[in-house]
Amino acid sequence: MKDISCTVLVVGAGPGGYVAAIRAGQLGLDTVIVEAKRPGGTCLNVGCIPSKALIHAADEFLKIREMAQGKRTPGIRLETPSFDLSACRDWKDGIVNRLTNGVAGLLKKERVKTVEGWATFRDGKTVEVTTATGPQVIRAEHVIIATGSEPVTLPSLPFGGRVISSTEALALPTPPERLVVVGAGYIGLELGTAFRKLGSDVTIVEATDRILPLYDADLTRPVANRLHDLGIAVHLGAKARGMAGGEALLVETADGSEARFPADAVLVTVGRRPLTEGWGREELALDMDGQFIAIDEHCRTSMRGIYAVGDVTGEPMLAHRAMAQGEMVAEIIAGEKRAWDKVSIPAVCFTDPEIVTAGLSPEQARAAGLEIKTGQFPFQANGRAMTTEIEEGFVRIVARADNHLVLGLQAVGTGVSELSSSFSLALEMGCRLEDVAATIHAHPTLSEAIPEAALRTLGHALHI
Repeated sequence: MKDISCTVLVVGAGPGGYVAAIRAGQLGLDTVIVEAKRPGGTCLNVGCIPSKALIHAADEFLKIREMAQGKRTPGIRLETPSFDLSACRDWKDGIVNRLTNGVAGLLKKERVKTVEGWATFRDGKTVEVTTATGPQVIRAEHVIIATGSEPVTLPSLPFGGRVISSTEALALPTPPERLVVVGAGYIGLELGTAFRKLGSDVTIVEATDRILPLYDADLTRPVANRLHDLGIAVHLGAKARGMAGGEALLVETADGSEARFPADAVLVTVGRRPLTEGWGREELALDMDGQFIAIDEHCRTSMRGIYAVGDVTGEPMLAHRAMAQGEMVAEIIAGEKRAWDKVSIPAVCFTDPEIVTAGLSPEQARAAGLEIKTGQFPFQANGRAMTTEIEEGFVRIVARADNHLVLGLQAVGTGVSELSSSFSLALEMGCRLEDVAATIHAHPTLSEAIPEAALRTLGHALHI
């Protein structure tokens, strides 16, 4: 095939890559994007979006089942429901198809050329793409590496057979009767909880001494309580050693003894790693930051004309971080003055209840040597929470003690993921406690807990 020359070449059409390509196209740059699979990357195809669809379906099924048992909203009575995971999977796949087709349409709208295949670098300006019709050589003035990440594997539990990653978990035809989840991070807890609500017998095995080890105990305690209420067995300080007889997970427990957990499926969710191999990195002279590609505040790598965005560049490995990086890089290539100066990158655990964090936690602020004021407002004192039976949880705010500058906001509770935008906006705008407290929030809403938390930190909460 005839070689392609372009101004911007994007390798990888995940959130960071496709946003970079769309923005570059909007700015009039001749842009080509290469993707071996479908546009949207892990997040859209086998991660964030399909998992949230499954979580939503599981939540709805549990609500209906509890209504049938008389455990939910007074006055509602239903027949015992059933659940068809195959039909739910078709619905989830339909959502994914709509979004992937939407991304493809946006790329086409902005005159971005899409090449389907696996790209391998020849040098810093040239890649060869293995396509269905043969090799395609692409040369570019500027290159954006957006290769993403992949699930971490355990040597003792290679993927295959009953041992699955989140990708296979989201494609199961029926809920497994017995599911063992290795890893109590957000992916393991999200999927483990969903399958428990769908009827699976779920056991969680975590090597550390707590669930969600990146979050503080105040935020994770309601999640731990909910796991217990749902009947999910959690084994902390336990190490997975491999499969025993092909039908059970062999585990070294916290006291050093050996246990076997029968499993129809073993879901390994011990993290993700950047995809830095298999696309010719050895042909480049890229500086590395541990396992990640090193970048500066402009997402420039150590090679002139080569940028990197998204999971391949480090933590936090979040789609919205990748998108923001991709947009910024496209504008830098177009000649605009941009730099990475974000105050807040919110993070959400779609557990039950949800957790959302933005900025510094109290522990992080104190570790940075800051004197702080902090306070929280419980949803038990929030009218909207009471009317929707979601009273567990709280909003917490962290601010400097001297000038009351807001340093961080956190929340745990049902639906609190939707508060993340307010949290980030407060941080990016440089709000002080007084600003947050003085902002009128609609009544009755969960968001009222935000100014109440600020008022409580100032010493004069109104509704508690």
